[in-house]
Amino acid sequence: MHLPVALRSIAWLLTLVAVNAAETYVLGPDSQLQPGVPQGRVEKFEFTNSSIFPGTRRDAWIYIPAQYDSAKPAALMVFQDGATYVSKTGDQRVPIVFDNLIHRGQMPVTVGVFISPGDRTGESRTNQWKASNRSLEYDSLGDAYARFLLDEFLPYITQTYHLNLSSHPKDRALAGISSGAICAWTVAWERPNSFGRVLSQIGSFVNCRGGHIYPALIRKTERKPIRVFLQEGSNDLNNLHGNWPLANQEMVSALAFAGYEHQFVLGDGGHSGKHGGAILPESLRWLWQPDASAPNPSTNNWPGDEALNKVLPNGGLPGDWQLVGEGYKFTDAACGSPDGIFYFSDLPASNLHRVDPAGKVSLWLEGGPKVSGLKWGPDGLLYAATQGGGKENKKKIISIDPTTKEMTDIAVDVTPNDLVVSRLGWIYFTDTGPGQVVRVPTSARSLSQPSPVAGGINKPNGIALSPDQRQLYVSEYGGTFVWSFLVDTDGGLRAGERLMTLRVPTNRPDSGGDGMTSDAQGRTYVTSHLGVQMFDWSGRMGGVIAKPETKGAVSCAFAGPGGEWLYLCASDKVYRRKTLVKGF
Repeated sequence: MHLPVALRSIAWLLTLVAVNAAETYVLGPDSQLQPGVPQGRVEKFEFTNSSIFPGTRRDAWIYIPAQYDSAKPAALMVFQDGATYVSKTGDQRVPIVFDNLIHRGQMPVTVGVFISPGDRTGESRTNQWKASNRSLEYDSLGDAYARFLLDEFLPYITQTYHLNLSSHPKDRALAGISSGAICAWTVAWERPNSFGRVLSQIGSFVNCRGGHIYPALIRKTERKPIRVFLQEGSNDLNNLHGNWPLANQEMVSALAFAGYEHQFVLGDGGHSGKHGGAILPESLRWLWQPDASAPNPSTNNWPGDEALNKVLPNGGLPGDWQLVGEGYKFTDAACGSPDGIFYFSDLPASNLHRVDPAGKVSLWLEGGPKVSGLKWGPDGLLYAATQGGGKENKKKIISIDPTTKEMTDIAVDVTPNDLVVSRLGWIYFTDTGPGQVVRVPTSARSLSQPSPVAGGINKPNGIALSPDQRQLYVSEYGGTFVWSFLVDTDGGLRAGERLMTLRVPTNRPDSGGDGMTSDAQGRTYVTSHLGVQMFDWSGRMGGVIAKPETKGAVSCAFAGPGGEWLYLCASDKVYRRKTLVKGF
């Protein structure tokens, strides 16, 4: 559509006003050299030794404040697009701002690291922009850039400059502008145990490489201990990747919903560092102030919505996990009993352990079979899926008398992974290799090669029943779904559908869907590569409960006083945490 000349002139004028709005921001005294303020030193260097981003070189700078004392661990702040921030004549002037704020005690003694994106000098490219690795490194989701910083770059500068840096996440911050800002957030998101503070200026939380999903992820992921300051301009970009002002406001809304410590300043500038530079001292003072209490997550849910704040006190934090036991070879077969006792297997060691309601661990069965799945039956017996071990060293379904610990073979010549037992006396177990579910009665004795009742599942692993036992759920370890089957009165399964969609880590094709359990309200909990994924009765994801560590989340179950504690088998350890719900 062609506008009349007068309207085109008005449109041009409005555009000019919007652009000029960004030029009205001026730097205050905190961004100027001040007499009597000690100045830190800045050194430039080149970094070329990256295996995570091979073939790249990058310029970098380090700022060491005048107050740095090698006997005391210093705080750390890493700036992406380092050349933009390190200049003493540009819009940001971080070394000068650091000098002034550190001198006045308005931020801790902080080593600044300024790092440019890599460029691939090994390739014959004539256009330097095309040789830049910036978008790949900054806009991509996942942990590649976090690993680059933590495993390659920071160890290099620590050793080269003999620095004593704090390892506490509250003493470590990240900053960036545009794509560098979403990069800063991604690193903290992936490694909140390494970085606890983020400064985002005109952040690119849009679909350059999938970053537009962050608001949704924030709403459905257990709150991480990150404090974040966001700056944006109302006249920022609006292009094929998205609308920057709207995307940043979506981020702020999600942060508020999830209960994050955050601050947001919206100006009238465009895609420029002028506004962010003008308020940089204010941003840093807020970012580095002692932590206040995090706001409570929003309770603004429609009836039927199952956010994590209905399951975890105050929306939860990963630090709420309590270590129950460690030093095992590999824990699995999480199982809660009606009296609050929790049982689990140290599978390679052929041992079963119990945890009393107070959290005390004791060895319950030593030198038995290697148990990968364990559940109580309606007859008061424990039923187990075994991976060999014991005298015969064969895979079986067995029952265990909890009083005498006598074991009885239920099904033989089988390859079970996990199992569940219904009130009607049916055992359902997952057979991962063939991708099927097999059913046997609890009354069976040494039943050989029972027939499957469902198939076509991508590496089925975990299995659970709904509280009314009318639905059976099966998780895919090799895929991305949790299947739901209707349970007939005769124990048969029908009407299988992919009811729940498991979240998958970036750059992985599989969810790692593993052990499952349910609570009394019908929510389903599935361990996975990302943590424990919680779904409501209709199959909608309510959120991901973070893993207590980087090792795998294997299986989970409710137990403890009132059945309100969620237990987790995680590789060589067992954890638990208090919840607001009761297990089924």
